[in-house]
Amino acid sequence: MGTECTCNCNQSKLDALFAQYKGNPNGLIVVMAAIQESQGYLPKDLLVRTAEELGVPLSDVYGVATFYAAFSLRPRGRHSVNLCLGTACYVKGAPEVQSMLEKEMGIKAGNTTEDRRFSLDLVRCLGACGIAPVLTVNGEVYPRMTAEKVTEVLSKYE
Repeated sequence: MGTECTCNCNQSKLDALFAQYKGNPNGLIVVMAAIQESQGYLPKDLLVRTAEELGVPLSDVYGVATFYAAFSLRPRGRHSVNLCLGTACYVKGAPEVQSMLEKEMGIKAGNTTEDRRFSLDLVRCLGACGIAPVLTVNGEVYPRMTAEKVTEVLSKYE
C-alpha cells in the first residue's frame, strides 16, 4: 500500500482522511492542513503517503507545500518570532535586533531552535512603520524594539 507514517501524529485521524480522499486529488489541501496541524510541519514521509493515497504526483504535493506560507517543510517552534526588516524598521535598528535574536536563540533567521521553542523569521513589512522596529511573537506586537529588550521579550515564552 502506501508509505507508513513514522511520526507521532494522530494516526487514526490521518488514516480516516486518507480513506476519505483515496484517489481524490481534491482533498490535497485538507489532508496537508491536517498533517500540518498535528505535526507543526509537513514531514517527508507523510507527503509521500499523501501523494500515493490521493493519486497526486509528489511534485504537485511539494508545489502546494512550498506555495502556501501556512505550510512548512521544517519543524516549527512553539513560538513564532517575526522581525520586520522593512525600510522604516531597518533604518531604526532592526539589524541590531536581528543580531541579538540570533545570538539569544542560537540560530540564524529562517530556522527553529533545537528544542523547538522558537522559530525566527524575517518579514518585509508588518504595516507598523510608525512604531518601528517591530517584532511579533505569536502575533503579539512589540513596538520600538531594541537589542536590549530581546532577552526580556523571549523570557516571556516558555
